[in-house]
Amino acid sequence: MATTAQAPLSSFRKAVDRPTLAYGALVAFTIIYYTRPEDFIPGLALVPLSKISGGVALIGLLVSLGAKTKPAVPMAVKVLLLLFVQMILASLFGVWIKGALIDTTFDKFSKGVIVAVLISMIVTSVKQLRTLFYIQGASVAAVAVGSILVNHGKFDRLYGIQEGILNNPNDLAINIAINFPICVAFLLAAKGVFRKLLWTVALIGMLYAVYATYSRSGLIAMVMSGIICFWAYGIKGRRVGILVGTALLFVAALVVVASSSAYRARIVSLYAGNIAESKDRGSLEARSALLKESLRQAALHPLFGVGPGNFPQFNQGWQVAHNTYTEFAAEAGIPALSLFLLALAGSFRNIRNLRKSPGYQKDVTVRLYTDALWASLAAYMAGAAFSSTEYNLFPYFVIAYTCALYRIGYSPAFGEVVPEVKKNPWTRLTGPAGESEKLAWTR
Repeated sequence: MATTAQAPLSSFRKAVDRPTLAYGALVAFTIIYYTRPEDFIPGLALVPLSKISGGVALIGLLVSLGAKTKPAVPMAVKVLLLLFVQMILASLFGVWIKGALIDTTFDKFSKGVIVAVLISMIVTSVKQLRTLFYIQGASVAAVAVGSILVNHGKFDRLYGIQEGILNNPNDLAINIAINFPICVAFLLAAKGVFRKLLWTVALIGMLYAVYATYSRSGLIAMVMSGIICFWAYGIKGRRVGILVGTALLFVAALVVVASSSAYRARIVSLYAGNIAESKDRGSLEARSALLKESLRQAALHPLFGVGPGNFPQFNQGWQVAHNTYTEFAAEAGIPALSLFLLALAGSFRNIRNLRKSPGYQKDVTVRLYTDALWASLAAYMAGAAFSSTEYNLFPYFVIAYTCALYRIGYSPAFGEVVPEVKKNPWTRLTGPAGESEKLAWTR
């Protein structure tokens, strides 16, 4: 009986070195989501690969949750679960086409919540987190470079070679900005000249792709991402290579902008609107109108909004709000926006507290990943103010990454899962010096 009783715990501890069914499915889901093989392999689009891998991962998660010893659900993920409940309520009590609203909630938004739960509960080692980072960062970098090679010059703006989230120029640019810090972390951790050169080429390609998309939201997100990378890795980290590389890239950027009147006009159109050569086509005025309409709908329906995915039906152009925050409020009510912001705030708190963890102080990889997630979150929040991303998965990936890295950073030994005792979220923690003064927000 003793052997049987300890079997789940032994299996759980070995999950770090031998990926479980849930972790393997999570890896498969991440690969499918970011690489989209169905866009390149004929006939594969007929197979619902993402739903299959997501279903297997969910089953694996349910099995792992049946164990006696399991980590507590992080507070930021609990907030996302509450947000999912709010989205369901908004679907049921939305003002129009409730059947379609339910489909939007369960077919689109629920995937983000499932991914967040999976990552925060299953990823238990730096090695596992590195694998997910590599899949995500390398995939976005490959799409950026591939898009330049295949689509550059075909259209007035650079479009992605995929048919999914990385096809639209604005989505491509924002995703590049979010994943840029992760690729910088891999560059700094790379061993050998070839690997460093490969990541350097990828980063330069990503920067050029953001320029070629002519995406103003992507530019804002990229600037935010670059500033934090420069501060965290260059100034604070005292890496001369980052300082010199940033200076060279800055000079190169000035030359490119100075030589392109169209791009200069695009930047000026951020505040001047439709001017010659800006390719704005009335976009600034249209987005201002959509912003006002989303705020109006949020004010008219503050509790449940107009329903998930329903905002385009309330404006003449059938367009999204191009603002994640106001669209959340318009489609699912003020409570949904508040919960989303609370989850993002919890992620930033994870990062702040991670800097006090033993892992951050002792392990250079944990430090690199902590700063990368800080830059990614900041880039996302900046870009989200100019695009509708609430039904994409990348913000929920980042939120979950901060929860997983927090647990890893406070583990006594990297590579061993330390079971956590479930506590009241407002119970003060015990642990190393300074921990007693923190609330259990990030557990």
